[in-house]
Amino acid sequence: MRKTFIAENPSVLWFLAALGLFTLVVTVLSEWVGTGLIPTSFVKTLGKTLCLCLIAIAMDVVWGYCGILSLGHFAFFGIGGYAIGMWLMYARTESIVLESFGSQVIPPTQQEISDAIGNQIFGVVGSSEFPAIWAFADNLYLQLLMIVLVPGLLALVFGWLAFRSRVTGVYLSILTQAMTLALSLYLFQNDSGLRGNNGLSGLQNIPGFETAPQSAVSLVFFWASAFALAAGYVFFAWAVSGKMGSVIKGIRDNEARVRFLGYRVESYKLFIFTVTAVVSGIAGALYYPQAGIINPGEIAPIASIYLAVWVAIGGRGRLYGAVIGAAFVSLLSSWFTGGGAPAINLGFYTIQWTDWWLVLLGLSFVAVTLFFPKGIGGLFDYLVRKP
Repeated sequence: MRKTFIAENPSVLWFLAALGLFTLVVTVLSEWVGTGLIPTSFVKTLGKTLCLCLIAIAMDVVWGYCGILSLGHFAFFGIGGYAIGMWLMYARTESIVLESFGSQVIPPTQQEISDAIGNQIFGVVGSSEFPAIWAFADNLYLQLLMIVLVPGLLALVFGWLAFRSRVTGVYLSILTQAMTLALSLYLFQNDSGLRGNNGLSGLQNIPGFETAPQSAVSLVFFWASAFALAAGYVFFAWAVSGKMGSVIKGIRDNEARVRFLGYRVESYKLFIFTVTAVVSGIAGALYYPQAGIINPGEIAPIASIYLAVWVAIGGRGRLYGAVIGAAFVSLLSSWFTGGGAPAINLGFYTIQWTDWWLVLLGLSFVAVTLFFPKGIGGLFDYLVRKP
């Protein structure tokens, strides 16, 4: 008798239950709905962490299950953030401009309004004209579509060119890193149309909710991030199970044999690469309104390397391992770099964790790779192993 999806993937129910309980506890302890024991700033941190967990799952699927070490998935994450950020910045600036024009006896023309909005947004880079890529910035629904289309099309084109040429291993990793670096360097230019190094700011001010307290906005985004993580986990758990999952894992373990058996390896790899890019874009679109700002530094290759470190520490090839790794490392990073960890005075030298955090992270990655390759998620294997 064929098992059901849940029977084959019991971790799905456990994960959804744990995520639901976590969401409920945070809601009850939040400032807007609950007792206020959890400050709004930390609710935002937890919401951003859930978004990072979602992209970590995508990275785990493309690397841990399919064997493609992509060092460029954070570029898709950033593209999603820029896509929603363009609408947020346009709509917020439009409301400010219309309010300033409200006191005039003669109403402004549409061109005057557009020029004023352009000057407000692009004046920082010495321009006032809207670039072509801002053509749909005034339309929320089209920008939401861009969150999916732009990362998906970029991954589709890049993956098709790379996989049809049968580029694999470290060469493919270098190509994905080069793609990320090229995109980051392009966005640093003032004429890129996205304000260069200044990036897009003020994204935490959601149009239409200007009067709502940040405690309410942050909790709503936290709920949205939790829902997206739950949906992403279920979807990818389905994708890596059954026949498709067997083929994907077979490609990871022995690509030549899977190709010899008659499977179109390139099609499977392209599907996984594209879908994970789309999910990464959605995660970025939820992350940056909570962060409040996005700039080209967020897309730098080092960010994608951090992503691989999270997955490795959590446990590659386990969806819950990717979540554990991303949550553990990102929250620990916030604690160490945010001044939460006390400095250690050795007498001859004082350890400031803001300076030593990356060293500690690198040592942790090396230690996990050498002594515990299954990562933190691998602990569950020992807990559930039958005697």
